[in-house]
Amino acid sequence: MNVFPICQGPDCNGFGADITGVDLANLTDNGFEAIYHAWLTFGVLRFKGQTLNKDSLQAFSQRFGPLEQIPTGRMTEEQKARLGNLFVTPISNIKVDGKPIGGLGDAEATWHSDMTYVELPPPASVLLGVEIPQNGGDTYFADQRAALASLPDTLRQRIDGLTIKHNAAHDSVGKLRPGFERFDDPRDAPGAVHPIVRKHNETGEACLYLGRREWAYIPGLSLDESEALLDELWSYAIPAGFVVEQNWTPGDVIIWDNRRCLHKRTSIDPSQRRLLLRCQVLARTA
Repeated sequence: MNVFPICQGPDCNGFGADITGVDLANLTDNGFEAIYHAWLTFGVLRFKGQTLNKDSLQAFSQRFGPLEQIPTGRMTEEQKARLGNLFVTPISNIKVDGKPIGGLGDAEATWHSDMTYVELPPPASVLLGVEIPQNGGDTYFADQRAALASLPDTLRQRIDGLTIKHNAAHDSVGKLRPGFERFDDPRDAPGAVHPIVRKHNETGEACLYLGRREWAYIPGLSLDESEALLDELWSYAIPAGFVVEQNWTPGDVIIWDNRRCLHKRTSIDPSQRRLLLRCQVLARTA
């Protein structure tokens, strides 16, 4: 296995790496341990030219931990059979018979971390590129360890002990999730509360943990105070030189550490097909 750091500048603290010389479909235990260590070290890993299908993507991803299962409560047996694998979620703008085959469609997904609105957010997300449009749909990752380090001392002291309530009602492209009612005040948003500065449970390193800007609220502050402080924090959240840009090609696999990274996606030309497959690694409960 070969590791090529993406961020290599004089001020870089090691964010993002290209990994070559491995076949993720035929990975030894020692090979996986090396990948796991690199993932904790660099936060984002990229593997190009992989030949994974849904089952082998699941097999690789579940080595990081238990996987989220696609909800099947309203699905018919035919719909379940069409999916084929309930642990691999299509992320796509493709429609068949007028119905989307996956989530998130064409819209831009603003900077966020995955599922921070739950009490135990997922540590890892894995994406496989299948069908890639010529324009749009690029993914970016920002290092929140570096973001925290960039804060002025006075701002760092102000947020000591403060938390953020992370909105559960809207998805990554801003749409209201089924089962939630609209609201106009971020203080009314449902969701879990997490420290603004969160210690990584495996590395012990502190990171800025903002989740998503939209509908966030800092408990204990007035709405105006919360909005102003969040805006100030977000002005430091995407530190120059600590952003990994992923321009997808078929066979690319990206895994990122959700505890350390923010990510976003650019919008997609609706006339062009895009299909990625995702596995969401859940936090271990024991």
